[in-house]
Amino acid sequence: MLFGISNLNVIPMRSDSGNNFEIINQILFGEHFKVLKKKSKWLKVELFHDSYSGWILSNQVIEINKKEYDHLCSNELYINNNLIDAISSENGNMIPIIIGSILPNYNNGKFNLNNTIYSFDNAHRIQENSKKNQIINSAYIYLNSPYLWGGRTPFGIDCSGFTQMVYRLNGINLPRDSVKQVECGKTLSFVDEAEAGDLAFFDDSDGKIVHVGIILENKRIIHSSGKVRIDKLDQQGIFNVDLKIHTHNLRLIKQIF
Repeated sequence: MLFGISNLNVIPMRSDSGNNFEIINQILFGEHFKVLKKKSKWLKVELFHDSYSGWILSNQVIEINKKEYDHLCSNELYINNNLIDAISSENGNMIPIIIGSILPNYNNGKFNLNNTIYSFDNAHRIQENSKKNQIINSAYIYLNSPYLWGGRTPFGIDCSGFTQMVYRLNGINLPRDSVKQVECGKTLSFVDEAEAGDLAFFDDSDGKIVHVGIILENKRIIHSSGKVRIDKLDQQGIFNVDLKIHTHNLRLIKQIF
């Protein structure tokens, strides 16, 4: 296998080739990739949309050829924009899909995957002319989702997975991790300069970026910490409204668009 695509609603991506290694990411339905290495039943893959790499089980994906891969790379992007939904095949099989799932080769309510025709009426075409209020609307969909290291779904999501998915729903691709996301966009120095929809980054005592969230109006922030939650934001950092303390140290703010 040189190229592949996910035909399950979510697949764990691990740091190495074994079930005992940590989950560092998730692949959603319809996301495609190239294979970098094979080891027994494991594949090291690189996702097309963000170039993130890790190990997955070969029996959780299907193979596609280079022509199909290249076509998907240049094709219009249709996604499921509902929290959770389901697609149905011609033989009546149902597959649940999560928000952000890709519908490859979608056309007039149907798409073809591995020579199987699926039906889905609620596809949303990704457009790149998003407005910041759309970013905020997408962020609220994930409110109260539990924190999960490596997660990218409403059933478990980490801080950079949250920001990546929210922006991706609105046609903007961000890197997977906060240490890479911080390299995007225009730097702002002060909270008062920021607009709702901008990203705020936070560092540890060594100066390493360890957290990211999406700025809201009225000096608030929505971020994944324990769960996707809303807290206060000031020049010092995140003030947890439940604990009544600052929990994250503000490093900088980025205006992505």
